[in-house]
Amino acid sequence: MAQEQVLGLDIGTSAVKAVIGEPVGVDKIKLYTGFSRPSRGMRKGVVVDMEEVAGAVTSVLQDVKSYSKAALRNIYLGVSGADVRAQMSRGIVAVARASSEIYKDDVARAIQASEAVNLPSNRILLHTVTREYIVDGIGDIRDPLGMVGARLEVVSVVIDAFQPAVKNLMKCVELSGGSVSGIIFTPLASAMAVLTRNQKELGVVLIDIGYGTTGIAVYEENKLLHAKTFPVGAGHITNDLAIALKIPVEAAEKLKLSYGYALAKDVPGKDTIDLSKIDPELKGAPTKKFVSEVIEARLAEICDLINTELRLIGKAAKLPAGVVVVGGGAKMPGMAELLRSELKLSSQVGLPQPSIFQPTSAATSELIESPEAAAALGLLGWSGEVDQKIPSLDGGVITKFIKSILP
Repeated sequence: MAQEQVLGLDIGTSAVKAVIGEPVGVDKIKLYTGFSRPSRGMRKGVVVDMEEVAGAVTSVLQDVKSYSKAALRNIYLGVSGADVRAQMSRGIVAVARASSEIYKDDVARAIQASEAVNLPSNRILLHTVTREYIVDGIGDIRDPLGMVGARLEVVSVVIDAFQPAVKNLMKCVELSGGSVSGIIFTPLASAMAVLTRNQKELGVVLIDIGYGTTGIAVYEENKLLHAKTFPVGAGHITNDLAIALKIPVEAAEKLKLSYGYALAKDVPGKDTIDLSKIDPELKGAPTKKFVSEVIEARLAEICDLINTELRLIGKAAKLPAGVVVVGGGAKMPGMAELLRSELKLSSQVGLPQPSIFQPTSAATSELIESPEAAAALGLLGWSGEVDQKIPSLDGGVITKFIKSILP
């Protein structure tokens, strides 16, 4: 049993989260335990100080080792950062057999053809996510196996990242005693954890608000339409409050967590906050409304970035299942209301699906009740779907996926 245990590792700007689980049956994951430690050396999803990141990861992996040494050999690592890109690609092949029946090798060749995008030498292919198959011009086919046709096409979303950034993150894990089995784009992991099939079918945008970055994944007709990461997150709200109130960043973070509200119009104008309750050395009593206005201004900027991406794919205010928000930023009161107002879509805070994740203790039950844990849990969910050759850390040739990853 221990050999089957896997570790989802989410190395964020503010925290390193790790969850140990085990796939059981179809679309079920048994959760054993989770760990979280403060992160260091990361900025906007990218390693800026390898020694500090390795130290933070080591502290988490030591906790993991005390529970399961096997999980350290089977780590699924989340990757985010504004350098990750998604683009459409198409692969076309002739069906090999005289009978014109489509077999697995035909599908694999078509997917390989769609992966033949012109990437610079410093980019690495993370995901090839199949959107649809086309057989002899007939499209919107989800599984062409067994069908008859002379030509097979596949339309894919190809996601690539800056190779040095990925290798630096992997190196931090390996320096800490772990072994990476798969690399997953964090918004896709979060989407796997919280989005239902019905939401993906109707049309939905998953928003993952982390401390240093905000990621999105857009689905419709159960297909991935688009994915993107922006270099702005909840940490920028903290910085804004520190500047606006002229207080230390640590005090601004406490203020945000204790009194923050996302939508200023819902906050009474006369209520004040005694800063000395946050830090005895601070003076002053700003109004709650002013604090909320600072928060809302930054969140409105994030919404503008998301709306711009939705307009590019023609889905602005046109996703029936609306917005599902996860990540640490999702816990701020009023967040769903602000997103509903700014994006003109229904909005809700997303939680990991209890139908997928089976807790084994009170602590793991708390994990599936937290939007912060979505990415780490989603990494476990992807462990069974990733068939990926990991890039060598010694400068070896980067290889690609050899099978489709269905959304």
